Amino acid sequence: MSNIFNTYNQYPIDIVAGHDWHLTDKNGQTYLDFTSGIGVCNFGYSNEQITDNVFEQATKIWHTSNLYQSQLTEDVAGLLAGPDKLAFFCNSGTEANEAAMKFARKTTGRSKMVTFHNSFHGRTYGAMSLTGNEAIKVGYAPLVPDVTFGDYNSNSALSLIDDQTAGVILEVVQGEGGVINGKPDWLTKVQTACHQAGALLIIDEVQTGIGRTGKKFAYQHYNLNPDVVTVAKGIGNGLPLGAMLGKKKFAATFGPGSQGTTFDGNKLSLAAAKGVLQQLTPSFLAMVDEKAASVWNYLNEKIDTLPVVDVNDVITQLQAKGLLTLSAKHNTLRLLPPLVMTEHDLKKGLDMITDVLESAVTTTA
Repeated sequence: MSNIFNTYNQYPIDIVAGHDWHLTDKNGQTYLDFTSGIGVCNFGYSNEQITDNVFEQATKIWHTSNLYQSQLTEDVAGLLAGPDKLAFFCNSGTEANEAAMKFARKTTGRSKMVTFHNSFHGRTYGAMSLTGNEAIKVGYAPLVPDVTFGDYNSNSALSLIDDQTAGVILEVVQGEGGVINGKPDWLTKVQTACHQAGALLIIDEVQTGIGRTGKKFAYQHYNLNPDVVTVAKGIGNGLPLGAMLGKKKFAATFGPGSQGTTFDGNKLSLAAAKGVLQQLTPSFLAMVDEKAASVWNYLNEKIDTLPVVDVNDVITQLQAKGLLTLSAKHNTLRLLPPLVMTEHDLKKGLDMITDVLESAVTTTA
């Protein structure tokens, strides 16, 4: 009998150890990991620099009140936010998106938020209210008011952005919503509409940021200039950390007392984040791009033409073969391998997926 709430339909796999991009369960079964802990452990499970940073910090001090200055916080904020933004640190993506919603409303003096169907921004009340997935909202009404939903990639949504809008929040790639890419022209139009209306453009990079798409942030592929960016997941490589990044010109919005959290800038998490960001170099990102191109070629040549089958059955069969994968809405098999995985093991995992899909098609036929 379990001692925890059954809030997740868990697989019967108890992970007890990890190395590079492999995981081992309590029975000694080893898995090739195509999940990264849902896009978290981008640098795998035994990265030397991250481990050394955390170990060194653990021998000093784990936590201090955010009432005191911290050079480590300043260092990580500088690496993360860049020259035109300031950082507010928190513990997760949902907290970062909560902060972004508050930031937009306080900065503009307006309340209306525009978001999109199939989006996912978190499960606390504000973030859940911004999320375009009705299933996770069942039983929690009433939600935060004055949130309007539009169709992603549709020009009809542009008319929702008006002089009552505080902010527009979107993912450049909708992850939980089925891995849906934003159209470049449409994203530019959304940004223009925000500027014309005096609304803030908020880009949720919780899953797409920190190198996942071959750039530090996915919005950089589209030459966008968001007012606010939210990050989490990959920034701590497994230690809890999130951040809201806002343009410096809005600095007065978040003055003393306007926002806070006890674990803002926890030193162990920041030590991990510093190790992540120090390795997120142009050469590393170029390597991610090269591997991504190879994966896309494989998907297009060997998997794209296969008939659709049930994703949950596929995941279970892959686990039996020693490969961990994820699902998303619309029967989508979602792949989030650690960015450090070799091309050899990427292909090995893709071969396993192909075998299972071909077998499923044969069985169905």
